[in-house]
Parts: sequence; C-alpha cells; structure tokens
Amino acid sequence: MIEKPNMPLQTATYYPRELSWLAFNQRVLQEAADKKNPIIERIRFLGIYSSNMDEFYRVRVADVKRKIYIHLNEGDVQKADDTKLLMEKIQQRVLVMTKDFERVYQEVVARLARYKIFMLDEKDLNPYHTQWLKDYFKNKILRHVAPILLDNKVKLVSRLNDSATYLYIAIYNEGKPTSYATIEVPSQLMSRFVLIPPEKSRKKKYIIMLDNIIRQNLDSIFKGFVKFDRLEAYSFKMTRDSEYSINDEIDESYVDKMSESMKQRLIAEPVRVVYDGRMPEDMIKDLQKRLKISSYDSLIASGIYRNFKDFIGFPNIGREYLENRPLPALTCNDFARYDTVFEAISAKDILLYYPYHRFLHFTEFVRQAAFDPSVKHIRLNIYRVASKSRVMSSLIDAVDNGKKVTVVVELRARFDEQANIEWSKTMTDAGVKVVFGMPALKIHSKVCVVSREENGKLVNYVHLGTGNFNEKTAKIYTDFSLFTRNPDLADEAENLFTFIQQPYRREKFQHLQVSPINARTKIQLLVRQEIQNCKEGLKAEIFLKLNNLDDEHLIDDLYKASQAGVKVKAIIRGICSLVPGVKGLSENISIISIVDRFLEHPRVMVFENGGDKKVIISSADWMTRNMDNRIEVGCPIYDTDIKNRILTILNMQWRDTIKARVIDAEQTNKYVRRGNRRQLRSQVEIYDYLKELESKTNAKPE
Repeated sequence: MIEKPNMPLQTATYYPRELSWLAFNQRVLQEAADKKNPIIERIRFLGIYSSNMDEFYRVRVADVKRKIYIHLNEGDVQKADDTKLLMEKIQQRVLVMTKDFERVYQEVVARLARYKIFMLDEKDLNPYHTQWLKDYFKNKILRHVAPILLDNKVKLVSRLNDSATYLYIAIYNEGKPTSYATIEVPSQLMSRFVLIPPEKSRKKKYIIMLDNIIRQNLDSIFKGFVKFDRLEAYSFKMTRDSEYSINDEIDESYVDKMSESMKQRLIAEPVRVVYDGRMPEDMIKDLQKRLKISSYDSLIASGIYRNFKDFIGFPNIGREYLENRPLPALTCNDFARYDTVFEAISAKDILLYYPYHRFLHFTEFVRQAAFDPSVKHIRLNIYRVASKSRVMSSLIDAVDNGKKVTVVVELRARFDEQANIEWSKTMTDAGVKVVFGMPALKIHSKVCVVSREENGKLVNYVHLGTGNFNEKTAKIYTDFSLFTRNPDLADEAENLFTFIQQPYRREKFQHLQVSPINARTKIQLLVRQEIQNCKEGLKAEIFLKLNNLDDEHLIDDLYKASQAGVKVKAIIRGICSLVPGVKGLSENISIISIVDRFLEHPRVMVFENGGDKKVIISSADWMTRNMDNRIEVGCPIYDTDIKNRILTILNMQWRDTIKARVIDAEQTNKYVRRGNRRQLRSQVEIYDYLKELESKTNAKPE
C-alpha cells in the first residue's frame, strides 16, 4: 500500500511525478507478487522492477538532488526545503517497496522449489556441488576476476561501473588494521545464473548465482597475494547521476562532444548505493567514506543480491507452463498478399500493431527500398535501434545500390548514446548522409520516407509510428505503425526532414502534429472544441492512451474539459500528475493503467468531434519536454477501417478486468473491479482479435 504524501507535496491539482513514477513501478512489483502469473514470469518482473529503479535513480532522483543544490546555491531556502521534503518522501517510499521486493523474492524462491527448481547459495552446497563449483570457478570464472585492493590512492568512485554488481571484501589479519578490496561480478561476460548438473536425480534442478560462486572461492583468489586470517564479502551496487553537459567549444564536432559527455557520466557522483543488509557497520562506514556519499544520497540496505535486472533473463529450466504461453507474431496479409510492399501500400493504408504483428514487415519495407530501381531516396530518423540492426544494414545496402540515403541520428537518446555514435560513424563511412539534427531539440519522432519514381513523378511512401525502429524492443513493446502514401501525410513527412536540416525554414504542417511547431496548439484546439461541443449539447469525450502525463498546461486543459462536462478517459502506463475524481475539478476524468507481459508504449488521442471521431497516433507523451523540447510527430488516421481497429483495441483495454489498475487521487494501484463482467485480459484479447482479422483477409488480392 502506498502511503499518502504530505500535503505540501501534493497541491490541489498535480501529483508529484517522482512519486507517480514509483507508483508505476509498484504496479510492476504487483505483477511479481501476483500468484496467477507463471512463476518464471514473476521472477522476471522482479528484474524489470530492478532495472526500472536503476533508471529512476539515475534520472529522477539525480534531478531532485541537483535541484536541492541549485536552490541552496541560489539562496532559495523555501524551494530547497520543499525539494528536500520530496527527497525524503522518495526515500521513505523506496524503503517500503524494498521490503516488499525482498518479501516477494523470498516467496518466489520458495515457490520455485515446489517445481523442483532450487536457488542455492554457498552455504547450501553438498560435497558434490562444492567440488563441481570449484572446478567451474577455476576453468570458467577466474579468468574474468580482477580484485581491486583498496588503499588511499585508489579513487573507488571513479573505478566503479554503475551497471555492475560488486563484492566488498574485508581482509582480516590478526594484529593489523582491516584492509579492503572489491571485485566486480563479471555478469556482462557470462551468465549470472549457473545451472549445476545433477549428481543423481534429474528431477531436481539447481541454480546458483555467479556472486555466490565467487564468494565460495574467495580464498583461492587472494591466497599468495595478501596475508589474511579470514575474508568476508558482501554485495553492493552504486548508481550515478546520468546527466551530462556538452562542451561548447567550436572546434569539436558534435559526435566528439557527445563522446566526451559519456566520459563525464562515468565519473559522475553517486545518487544511490544499495548493499547487502548483513554487511557489518564498520564495512558500511568504510564504503560510505570511499564513495563520498552525501546527506542527499540514498544508502539502502537490501537483500544478498544486487543488480536484479539480470533476472529479466532468468532461464526457464522447468516445464513450459512455468512461463507465459507464446503468442507468435502475426503475418499481416495486407502486405503478404502483394509481391512488393509498394503495391501493398498503394492498395490501402496499412496498420501494424507490434508485437502482435511481425516487425519483419518494416524491415522488409526498408530492404525492398534498398534495391528497388525506382527508389531514389530513403529518409529515416533513429532514436534507439538494435545492436545488430537489419534496418541499418539495409540503409547501407541502399547506398551501395546508388540511392540517396539520409539518416537523422539522435545522439542524446538516454543510455543509447554510445550505440548511436557508433552507428553514425559506420553509416558515414558507408556513404550515408548522417544528420545530427538540432542541439536544442531531441529528435524523438518515428518517421521513414521512401521516395519512389512512378510515371515520371516522385511518390512518397511513409511510415509514421509510435515506437522505435528496433527489432529487439518490437518483440516486447506494443506500438502502432502506419504505412501510407496519402500525399497529405507523406509529403508533410518529407517536409519534416527539411525542417530538421534547415530549421530556419518554417515548414507548415496542416495535417501532422509536429513538436515544437504546432503539437501543443493543435491538441489544445481539439480539447477546446470538445468543450464547445459539450456546451452546445453535443456528445463530447476525450480518450487518451499515453506513457506519461505531466504537462501542467495540458492537464489544466483536461481539468477545464471535465468542469465543462466533457467525459475524459485515459490509459496511462507510467507517470500521471493529473489527479482524477476530485469534485469540482476532475470528477469527469477516469484513468486506468495496464501492466502485463508486454510494455504498453503507444500514444493515441481520440476526440469525439461531434460524432466524427478524430484519432491521432503519436510519438509524443503529454510531457513538457515532448511538446516543447523535442521533435515529435503525431499522425491523424484518415482510413476508416484503421480508425475503427484502433478504437476497438482501445476499448478492449478500457474493459480490462485482470491487468488494469485504477489511478485514483492517491495512486494506490487498486485493481479495476470486475463486478459481474467477464474476465478480460486485454493483451491476450487483442492478440486473438488481430489473429481473427488476419485469418479473414485474403492471402492474395481478388
């Protein structure tokens, strides 16, 4: 249960976004605790929770900490105190959630044992296990272990990788002061989970963590190098501030600046240290001193293991039913029934919904464009792509085929900066025109334009979507992808690339919502039209699906709509600063959140518009950064069949009675009450719905 924040933190109209984010991660933890979920999925949800919390500290908590220092430096004591109070609330909430996490983990481990899967630590080993693991350590692990012996010359904070788990080791030698060392658990080089082969019974499966194997073999690591009577090791993990600054010297290229900023992140000060709660007090004090932890940092005692994010990949070594049944990605027959993607898109607009549909259709769109003699120019912008991207390979193939290729690369995609730097170099070397956009604006749109010569004219085929061109995330994120050659949309999409390269030319976008040019204005006009329609006695309703909602101006517009009598429904996955259900303010606003096997990622806006519904898919959340500080694209849906399909999907999600939670004024994450309604798990229901639609579509054109 999430406790109510103190009143100074929650004004009459806005819920603090950091606390709302924690409420979202509590929903993830609810999935780990849900006994109806298969046991392997539950332990993987613990990994997702942990990964989310890492990013929360790197970004959100680091920002709060930074603001405290800024307010103090400016002499604004009131703002500094308010921000300190928020930090205290965050820390209190995290401590409660950490206890819940440990309880759920112990419960999951116990339940694994019921399925004959046993999680061992070094104290549980029989002689057979002990000998096998000693040999395994010597032959497989030791080569990757490099202790750091700590003295006054070693700056520990600059030596740590905040994506790794470490063991902090006390070296006791009678008659001498305790000395310390640290070892990185090499989970980036090998699996964190080691399956011990059976001695006798094959029914029982035993898993042990790398951490435990290293702890078991500590003596063999240090013997002969340092003198000791005994060794003690406890795990810890440090999280840094992920923010960076860019040097503005003229003689540096943009890529070089970003590379330097990555170095800055490596030495940024910590915002959180999580450690094994069994660590002795003297070791905690020594670690705190070496990491230079300030009073605003979070020092959190937890369980034996760190970096639970590795549990996202926890292996299923038992029966198939211990994890979710597969939902094989569907082939879209609107594409399959034609020889080329261009014939298919010429016949009608096509909508894909990942991961229910195969991402292969988009990679095939780019692959065919790369060698089609009629294609003259391919334009695409990337925010996050897979490490082994077929999309990028096809773009390079297109250059080899003599085509013009322009790729806009966003080098500031958080935590993907280095990968995008490498891709930009690879593409530049191959002859791709790489554009880095505008330093003041992140480019977050999901647009690809293929210009094809047909009957002596160039025709634009365009992809406009809500998700990244990433083969990996397309398997676990839900996202809409629209393919069209509608000139109203396709030509404006081409103009977007002109705007990015020549921002001094003020392009006009009548159909697309483009941040920061017109998106906010277009949304506000649509909301005001609903208010006007309501006043005139027409049906008025707004239905939103977003990842995050925290822009106060747009929230105010929704409050005004509610006060005017407009019904507002919203499905918000993450942050929700709007406070629903408040009499006189937001009693006409209802919000739910869905957390399930796939990450809900689309942004969709539906406006009743007097009975002629307007449906818009977008790359932008309703956050200030997305409206004012990024290039984002929202696309209206003009095809009636596609519009109805999106509405059907949204309505299925609104009727979810299994994975939907109510977002109330306190964000307590109560499940939607089913009442007399049938059980409906929207993600499974949507899959079945799309599968049936595809089965009714002819494989070949009539």
